Amino acid sequence: MSDLSKELKTKHMFLNMGPSHPAMHGIIRIILELDGETVVNSEVEIGYLHRCFEKHAENSTYNQVIPYTDRLNYVSPLINNVGYALAVEKLLGIEVPERCKYIRVIMSEISRITDHLTCIGASAMELGAFTAFLYMIKARELLYELIEAVTGARLTISYTRVGGVKADLPEGFAQRTKQAFAKVREILDEVDKLLTRNRIFMDRMKGVGVISKEDAISYGFTGPLLRALGVEYDVRKANPYLVYDRLDFKIPLGSNGDNYDRYLVRMAEMEQSMRIVEQALEQIPSGPINVDHRGEILIQPADMVDRAKLGQTKDLLITEIPLSPNLEGSEEKVYPAINANEKRVVLPPKEETYGNIEGLMNHFMLIMDGWGIRPPKGEVYFPVEGANGELGFYIISDGTDKPYRVRVRPPCFQLTAALPKMINGGMVADIIPTFGSINMIGGELDR
Repeated sequence: MSDLSKELKTKHMFLNMGPSHPAMHGIIRIILELDGETVVNSEVEIGYLHRCFEKHAENSTYNQVIPYTDRLNYVSPLINNVGYALAVEKLLGIEVPERCKYIRVIMSEISRITDHLTCIGASAMELGAFTAFLYMIKARELLYELIEAVTGARLTISYTRVGGVKADLPEGFAQRTKQAFAKVREILDEVDKLLTRNRIFMDRMKGVGVISKEDAISYGFTGPLLRALGVEYDVRKANPYLVYDRLDFKIPLGSNGDNYDRYLVRMAEMEQSMRIVEQALEQIPSGPINVDHRGEILIQPADMVDRAKLGQTKDLLITEIPLSPNLEGSEEKVYPAINANEKRVVLPPKEETYGNIEGLMNHFMLIMDGWGIRPPKGEVYFPVEGANGELGFYIISDGTDKPYRVRVRPPCFQLTAALPKMINGGMVADIIPTFGSINMIGGELDR
C-alpha cells in the first residue's frame, strides 16, 4: 500500500458482480476485490442454473435424452445432438449411412456459425457496438431458417436419433444454403469493416483478458480460446469423426491469446465452417431410394384398409402411404439413406408402423419402457468439436434400456473456471469483454 493510501486510510472494496448483472446472464456471480477500478482478486461462483441433465439422462431411455442435449448449449444444439448420438452408436458398435454422416456435418457446421454470430454480436453490443449486434442477428436469422427447414424447429431441434437423423434434407436445400451463405458473407464483411480496425473496439479488446499458454492448457482449455493462443488443437483434425477427414479446411490460430485474437479466430472459423458445408453439399451421396416398381398411382390409406379386409393383400407392402406434412423427409423411400440398418436400434419408417404388423411391433418394442435400445454393458467416451471447444459424452451402460451414467465434458466449464486468471489485475470495465469472449452458456456449464 502506497504512502498516500496509508495517509488517506483507503482499503479494498468487495463487490458482487452478478448474478443479476445483465452481462452475467443472470447465472454467474463474481465476488470482486477492488482497489478503486482495479480488480485485485476475484472468485467465480456458478450453479444458479442447475438443470440436472445428467440425472435426467439416467432416468430416460437413450433416445429420450436427445431433447435434453438440445438444452446444453442452446445456441448450437445440433452439435450436442450429434455428439451424444455418436457416443451411443460407439457403445452399440453401429455406423450410420454415408448420407447421414454428411447431413450431420452440414447441420453441425451451420450450428457452429450461429453460435459464433451470437457470441461476437452480443459481445460487441456489450461494448456499445449495437449495429454490429443487429447485423449478426440478421445473419443468424438466415441460418435459423435453414435449420428450421431441415429440423422443423429453430432452437430446440432434437434432430438426431441413435442410428440416424429424424429426416432427410428438404428439396432445394443446397441452393437455399448457397443463397443464405452469400448474404452471411456480406454481413460478416460489413461487421469486419465496423469492428476489426475500429480504434475504440481494438483498445477495449487488445491486450485484455490474456492468459498464458501454460495456464490455459493446465485448466483444460479447448476451442477458440486455446487456438487464440496459437495451440493447434481441434477435435475435427486431431480425432476426425463422421467425414471431416474428407473435407479441406484450416484451423485459424491467434498468437496473443487476448480478447481481440479470440474475436479474429471466431470470425475466421465462420468462413471455414461455410467452406466445410459447401464441400459436404457437393460430396453428399444420394443414398438408396425405394420406388414403386410399377409406377402406378398410389392407393390412399383408406383404400388399402378396405382391400385388406377383402383379402386383396397382394403388393400391399410396397404401397406408399401419404404421410402428414410434419413427417416430410422421414418417408420410407429416404429412410435407408439417413438411418442405420438396425431394427434393434432404429424406429421403422412411419409407413411400416402404420401399414404392417411387423413395423408396428418393432416400433412398439423400441418405445415400450423396459425394452427399447439396449446397448451391451460397457462404457464409452466420444468427443466432438463444439462451438466453444471439446464437447464430450461419457456413457456407462448396464445393459438396460436406460444409461446407467451420462457425464458431459462441457467446453465452457474450464474457461469459466479460469476467468479470475484473465480478469485479475485488470479494470472492472474489462470484465465485460473478457467474460463475453468465453461465450459461457449456462445450460452446459451448470448441466
